[in-house]
Amino acid sequence: MKKFIVLLFMLLPMGAFSQEVKIAFVNFQEVFEVMPEMDEAETKFAAISAQYDEQIKALQTEYQAKYEEYMKVEATLPENLKLRRQEELQQLGDRYNNFVPQVQQDLEQEQIKLMTPIQQKVINAINAVAEEQGYDYTFNSQVLFHTGKNAVDATPLVKAKLGIK
Repeated sequence: MKKFIVLLFMLLPMGAFSQEVKIAFVNFQEVFEVMPEMDEAETKFAAISAQYDEQIKALQTEYQAKYEEYMKVEATLPENLKLRRQEELQQLGDRYNNFVPQVQQDLEQEQIKLMTPIQQKVINAINAVAEEQGYDYTFNSQVLFHTGKNAVDATPLVKAKLGIK
């Protein structure tokens, strides 16, 4: 009896692995890029980016104007005014140097804020297609090195689910 139970436990996993596994792959980037919401998100991002560019250019222009003004009158300024103007230029330069990385960080955050809902919509559609089609595993085709003959490209199904042609 013990031998039968041991044999049963040894054969049980083999039976589980003999079932057919349904595998699909989806080109996430292809679907993501053609989402209708992408145009609006890209437009919003471009507008925000342009506003920051204007602020950066304004700081550059202000610095350049003050620097040129300082250079014109430097020889005639008393030492204490020279030092004050140099400090102003240094502070303006520091403000610029601190502002640019902050802008980059803000733009990254804004991009995440705009793209995350679109990404989530694609992921939800992929999950829905996987459920509907009974796929056991769904992979992003951008990281696949080899697909077997039984793997299904579910990209068109996901596009259809999202109403994309």
